Amino acid sequence: MIILGIDPGSRVSGYALIQLEGSKFKYLASGVVKPDMSNDFFQRLPSFHSKFSEVLQKFKVDHLAVESLIHVKNVVSLAKLSQARGAILSSVNNQSVKVFEYSPNKIKSSVSGFGHADKKMIHGAIEKILGQKVQCATHDESDALAIAIAHGIEVSCGGTFKKLGKSGLFSRKSGSLAASINPEKLKI
Repeated sequence: MIILGIDPGSRVSGYALIQLEGSKFKYLASGVVKPDMSNDFFQRLPSFHSKFSEVLQKFKVDHLAVESLIHVKNVVSLAKLSQARGAILSSVNNQSVKVFEYSPNKIKSSVSGFGHADKKMIHGAIEKILGQKVQCATHDESDALAIAIAHGIEVSCGGTFKKLGKSGLFSRKSGSLAASINPEKLKI
């Protein structure tokens, strides 16, 4: 299964693709979509649609996971983010891609075991889950990768985080993220 994670933004949107085989995650690609900022906002919207349409076709995406709209500074930002997100999600039109939405805390909790983890903790957890170093150019790209992985965890656990318990994939008994993945929790 190919999963596309998207961290939507009105100026920059991050995306990441992973492949899920059983309970194993494989990093495929990631990046950002940044329209020409010299154009006005409404002229930038079609570039979000066209870029994500290209990504969906190139990688034969099965599931798209997107972050929900929760943390917004003001009403104007919310309106612009909603419109950009709509342009992105409209790229799914006429494709057999299923769309899923996750809150920021659920994403953080599923990936790191802590719903208020910072960016550094999340990136460390991503690398542990993937079993490789991943260079992300921006936080938008890294967040998109976390979104894709969170959805992969949800799918591989049969639609519920209950099997993982409160600590997600990681044991936090040591008080740090340095604790390794508990392989027993990965078996389905």
